[in-house]
Amino acid sequence: MKPAIALPHTLSRTVVIRAPRKAVFRFFTDSPRWASWWGSGSTIQPQAGGAVYIRHPNGIEAKGEVLELSAPERIVFSLGYPGNAQMPVGSSRVTIRLSEVGAGTRLDLTHEFAEAAPRDEHVQGWRFQLSLFANAVTDEVNAKGAELVDAWFDAWAEPDAAARERVLARIASSEVLFRDRYSNLNSLADLQAHIGASLRFMPGIRLRRAGDVRHCQGELLADWVATADDGKERGRGTNVFVLGPTSMIESVTGFAAPIAP
Repeated sequence: MKPAIALPHTLSRTVVIRAPRKAVFRFFTDSPRWASWWGSGSTIQPQAGGAVYIRHPNGIEAKGEVLELSAPERIVFSLGYPGNAQMPVGSSRVTIRLSEVGAGTRLDLTHEFAEAAPRDEHVQGWRFQLSLFANAVTDEVNAKGAELVDAWFDAWAEPDAAARERVLARIASSEVLFRDRYSNLNSLADLQAHIGASLRFMPGIRLRRAGDVRHCQGELLADWVATADDGKERGRGTNVFVLGPTSMIESVTGFAAPIAP
């Protein structure tokens, strides 16, 4: 139902999501994806006049109607709560615009209300909901994060420079940054040479992922263990990976305990 009254009270929020715009917009046009950030059972019909249904995990329901849909730039829908006198169905309007930025996609949300009280009650709700949304999108875009991390560690044990270069070019940006206590690198070429030197000065040392990769908003946290040729553990640490919109590694920061003598 389209809002038929004046909507003078507005809240706005902007977030940047490390994902391509088309990947972000899919979460407005596919019911399972829509439900992934609202709650199980939520659905959307992705066309003008289509029904919007939200069922929050606590059981609260909201309903509305798609007013405009222009993929992958913009969606507008009404929103309200059945049986709620302060904000009934059709009494507010949500506009979401997506634009491409260097880090991925900028999402600008505007929610218009007839009254100030429900506007104020939704400020924290949208802060929370868009955080869930950004993670739902980046979880999907970076679903192969563990494979990416494993390929990174494998590259550090690859003695053949050409093979190592192919692996790194597949998983990392040409301007990838790498930082740890012994490194301050700013390019793929610099990283390639640095790994070659590491293999020369620390022969036989291999890094492997220890445990599951943890993901949040396009960043990966991966623990690792370093072992020697004899299988003896020589150190442990954690790497923080920052991924670009297309799931390429843009930067890595390594934290390590000293290698035992």
